[in-house]
Amino acid sequence: MCKQTTYSFESVVAWQKAHAFTLLVYRLTREFPKDETFGLTSQFRRAAVSIEANIAEGYKKIGKADKLRFFNISEGSLAECHNYIILAKDLGYIDGEQHELLLSSLKETSSLLTSYCKGIINNNGIQDDFPDF
Repeated sequence: MCKQTTYSFESVVAWQKAHAFTLLVYRLTREFPKDETFGLTSQFRRAAVSIEANIAEGYKKIGKADKLRFFNISEGSLAECHNYIILAKDLGYIDGEQHELLLSSLKETSSLLTSYCKGIINNNGIQDDFPDF
């Protein structure tokens, strides 16, 4: 049994990896063409932020169903980011190394979020009532 006691969403490893992914997206999209500022750059950043924001929001929900609903939204944003990584590579906005870096970070985040969700579903000692901060 995996026991994870946390007192803040910041302690959740899936959130930490999602945050690192978001920072990477922001860093790399600074180099996108200026005419993409309100296009791909904005969409990519919003989807990346959505991953970590929904983990944070889901963390504070009391019931399993509410938690999992927000984590599912994060999974949708992960898929959206995967699409943007492919598009950015195909448009020549990122090179092969950046492409692999983004994909690796995204896959790690997705894997950790999936494991966290499975732990909640299976009641693997993951705290279900959280103190206010």
